[in-house]
Amino acid sequence: MKLFYNDADGSWYHTSMKRDVTFGGDNRSLPFQETISDSSSAFHVNLENQHAGPFIGIITARKADGTIAGNSALFIKLQKQILLQGGISYIFTPDDAHKDFISGYMYLPDQQQWKKIKAPYPDIVYNRIPFRKVEEEDRYQTFFSILKLKKIPFFNPCFLHKFELYKVLQNNQDLKHSIPKTELITDPQTFYYFLQLYPSVYLKPSQSAKGKGILRLSFLDPQIRIEGMKTKETYPAFADFWKQWENDLLSKQYLVQEEVQSLMHEGKKFDFRILAHAGKDRYIVTGVGVRQAGIQDITTHIPNGGKLLPYQLFHTDELDRFIDRAVNIIGDSLTSKYGFFGEFSIDAGISTNGDYFIYEVNSKPMSFDEAEIEQKKIEQLCKLFFQLTNFPPAHEKQANTTE
Repeated sequence: MKLFYNDADGSWYHTSMKRDVTFGGDNRSLPFQETISDSSSAFHVNLENQHAGPFIGIITARKADGTIAGNSALFIKLQKQILLQGGISYIFTPDDAHKDFISGYMYLPDQQQWKKIKAPYPDIVYNRIPFRKVEEEDRYQTFFSILKLKKIPFFNPCFLHKFELYKVLQNNQDLKHSIPKTELITDPQTFYYFLQLYPSVYLKPSQSAKGKGILRLSFLDPQIRIEGMKTKETYPAFADFWKQWENDLLSKQYLVQEEVQSLMHEGKKFDFRILAHAGKDRYIVTGVGVRQAGIQDITTHIPNGGKLLPYQLFHTDELDRFIDRAVNIIGDSLTSKYGFFGEFSIDAGISTNGDYFIYEVNSKPMSFDEAEIEQKKIEQLCKLFFQLTNFPPAHEKQANTTE
């Protein structure tokens, strides 16, 4: 059906007579109007059980200067795909939410620009809040509570705390042997004992992403050698190291994690970036990218000098089975612990012994450099939006009608 938006007064309406139509996540009545008002925009949307939509809300945040933050390229790609399938998306922040409507921003592909609109509460909310501290603010948590009261589905519920995640995954018997030994640094004695067991370790801030703040530490009794992206120091003994680093390690809640001796390719370490989405009955592997370290080998992230390798170089049926199993175990574990996770990514690797390891799980996946994975991500997200709102995409509905 056609849905109209009047720019003059911010109202939505339809022109299909003798139809009681609802729209939005709180099932509001969509007004009927006999004539199309001037300055109105038309949208082709689905109509399912007399409900027009879906409306997909993408929640993000504002920068310090008041402008909208987030991955605008992703938002634009999603809107284009959603429009093709008979839906509408808009971005917003909790500050834009009012009692009966949300002041959002909708991208118009034909005009190649964003337009501010008054939108109904969405049928589903996709969480793309880019800042951990912002997500934890009361106004965001209050808004998520409102969504629960309105029974509006949303994903993903939160950023992940690395040590909490480690404990969740360690409780799974099928996966625990694929998780490197990890501890939260709370005191020098426990940390020192860990280094005696695992003299080569990584230090990771428990609430960071994109490889930020990661350090590699080697315990060459009694010396401590530490390396970072911009750091390389040697200390005569553990006490000297602890004296300089204690404040950072404790205030930023650093984890210490054993270093897995990684399988090399042409003399350099590599790992896998795995993107996963929820399907109807199980989690689906959307794509697997490979990242190889550059001159520095602390991280394999592209901004830190890493490079892309094709997955075909390393593909085996056994590796595929491990990835598929890990994706489903992790997806189910995250949803059970935190609430519905429709999307996440995994950093994984292979040791010199041929064992598979899970290094990280990310709740707000970064963009992939592989164009085919990015495109499949858009398709999987849209499929999930429509599935969770009980709307068949327009092209599927047309196909079913003609069969």
